[in-house]
Amino acid sequence: CHFSDRFEQLVARAKGVGVRKMVLPGVDQAGWQRIMHLADQDEGLLAAPGLHPMYLAHHRPEHLQELEALVARGGIVAIGEIGLDYHVPGLDRNVQQQLFERQLQIAASAGLPVLLHVRKAHDQVLATLRRKQFANGGIVHAFTGSLQQAQQYLGLGFVISICGTITYDRAKKIRKIAADLPPEALVIETDAPDIPLASHRGEDNLPEYLPEILASLAELRREPVEQTARQTTANAKRALALPD
Repeated sequence: CHFSDRFEQLVARAKGVGVRKMVLPGVDQAGWQRIMHLADQDEGLLAAPGLHPMYLAHHRPEHLQELEALVARGGIVAIGEIGLDYHVPGLDRNVQQQLFERQLQIAASAGLPVLLHVRKAHDQVLATLRRKQFANGGIVHAFTGSLQQAQQYLGLGFVISICGTITYDRAKKIRKIAADLPPEALVIETDAPDIPLASHRGEDNLPEYLPEILASLAELRREPVEQTARQTTANAKRALALPD
């Protein structure tokens, strides 16, 4: 874990600014036990283990069986991050596709939503979700697609996650999408330690910066911050089937 030496301190600081729940997504099998342990220790931390498409070299066929066993144990809110990454060179697209489809099957069998990582592959991911008739929805993390693609995800039961990208004036496309989508479509995230905000360029991104993303989104949507906070929280709870 990138923050392992100061994890508890960062969680406490995030809670101090009003961030009550945080999803801990998985990357590879080696990190799952830590995610599960942290979620067991703190009800504000939610476990979402998965096999990330960017880390194909780390994944083994038996990890899929381990994921099924982990899901069967319970205590998981989603499978993630899973999906397709056509942005990073050298990642075998066929292997990615097989890995994505197997994890969709695991999520479908368990009745769990998924956290999607998608870069330069939205049409392929949408086609896969339709072909597999995946009905549990989830969150499209750090969305970078078009308004039309966002609307297609909404039609499949997903919500669109907005991150610190919207704090950059030059990010005109995603700022317009964030302003134009219906209120029930959006959730917010930091993606700490990645995707730093404009005000923290070149630094680690931290969970405690979430209120800055919230403020930017409320401003883009011309609505009170409290309204945006309520709506995005309700959307996240719905997408992850969390109790109130």
